[in-house]
Amino acid sequence: MIIGAPKEVFAGEARVALTPASAADLAKLGYECAVETGAGLLAGFSDADYKAAGVKVHKTAAALFKAADIIIKVRAPEAVEVKRFEKGQMLISFIWPTQSEKLLEQLKKAGVTAMAMDMVPRISRAQKMDALSSMANIAGYRAVIEAGNNFGRFFTGQVTAAGKIPPAKVLIVGAGVAGLAAIGTATSLGAMTYAFDVRPEVAEQIESMGAEFVFLDFDEADAQDGAETGGYAAPSSPEFREKQLEKFRELAPEMDIVITTALIPGRDAPKLWLKDMVEMMKSGSVVIDLAAEKGGNCDLTVMDEKVVSGNGVTIVGYTDFPSRMATQSSTLYATNIRHMMTDLTPEKDGKPKVNMEDDVIRGATVTHEGEITFPPPPPKIKAIAAKPKAAVVEVEPIDPVAVEKAKGKKQIMILALASIALLWIGSVAPAEFFQHFMVFVLACFVGFQVIWNVAHSLHTPLMAITNAISSIVIVGALLQTGDTGFFIKLFAALSVLMTSINIFGGFAVTRRMLNMFQRS
Repeated sequence: MIIGAPKEVFAGEARVALTPASAADLAKLGYECAVETGAGLLAGFSDADYKAAGVKVHKTAAALFKAADIIIKVRAPEAVEVKRFEKGQMLISFIWPTQSEKLLEQLKKAGVTAMAMDMVPRISRAQKMDALSSMANIAGYRAVIEAGNNFGRFFTGQVTAAGKIPPAKVLIVGAGVAGLAAIGTATSLGAMTYAFDVRPEVAEQIESMGAEFVFLDFDEADAQDGAETGGYAAPSSPEFREKQLEKFRELAPEMDIVITTALIPGRDAPKLWLKDMVEMMKSGSVVIDLAAEKGGNCDLTVMDEKVVSGNGVTIVGYTDFPSRMATQSSTLYATNIRHMMTDLTPEKDGKPKVNMEDDVIRGATVTHEGEITFPPPPPKIKAIAAKPKAAVVEVEPIDPVAVEKAKGKKQIMILALASIALLWIGSVAPAEFFQHFMVFVLACFVGFQVIWNVAHSLHTPLMAITNAISSIVIVGALLQTGDTGFFIKLFAALSVLMTSINIFGGFAVTRRMLNMFQRS
């Protein structure tokens, strides 16, 4: 079968659903690939690149639709494209079925099997096909770059001969995929980054990326998990929302850049950054609204436009952030589609099989065999059998006082026996023995307390210290190898052997760990 990628007809869309690299991977599944001439030009892929990868280039979209069995797109098909479909063809694209009832009816009437990349269920097995996350990741990164383009200062603080420049303060509202990408980018650029999310469980993740989580002094924030099925945040109560807005008003005068990402597919964007908050911000500040397509999180957002408020705050409402990084976006999206085709072609024979028993395929399929299959049923979850309750055994209550007394008696007996043993050794051993024995005991005690109780995360840097200790030991052992006593020579040789292994092994492991943190 032939997979075809037409040129996107949506105004300003630069992405393409097929790249030369993904075409080579699809060929391994038994498919032939085709594109419309100029389809990948805006994404940096020329017709020559496709031809070199074995992709056939058609001069017109009509010719491509006629030749292809499977059409892959980025944007949902426009009316002119729907008319080109023939019965039995397959469409893989963003479709947004919740808001596209008319389109679903048209695809049903045309007899098209349509799979919506925006409906891939958010389960572990489907992460490789999650195009929403791929595009959100790019949008979050690009939002920070766009903010820097409109911001009049450095992100990082600097001290120069001309004076001190404070670091920019960036607030990320929403810590989903886009929010986390924005946090990582802003932090790496040196900004003081703050982040808020209604899900308190993401606080640790935010802080691990170098940002500061904005907590609310509100019981509900701790009581609710804030999460909804599918990994999105759940709508908040009116009381929680008021507390949230109060916190934002407190932060508004301090923030230089605000990036809002709060959006749940199929719903209007919640208003989180109100007009009065914009008025509190300093002149030259920037608001990037990633929810502009659904009304925006900011009161002053205008879809697909950049506006400046009366007090000099720039509000950016662009909806094409992924398209502004078309090469990267196309590469990731084409990879998502390739993974989808891998699941659809288990035999690798170039023939897709729409298995409606598969949670991922069923969730993404919105029309099939002349029927609208949206919305899908909930994913099947295998129930875990409950463990049988253990029989209750009555146990007599334990007296803690008696336990402590028994433990104390045991310790006294051990100390008494140890003292007797030391006295006997002292009566028969030479005087130098106790001097060396004291050093040995102290070394064991210090080594146990210092090394044994160190957290696992510190073992690698600690290895460098143990190498230094081993070096001291090996020097002492080497000095003893010239002794005339057989046992002294034996123990010295064993000490040299063991400390050598520890030293060389320690340096090898330390070097390997350090290489993991070096940039290639």
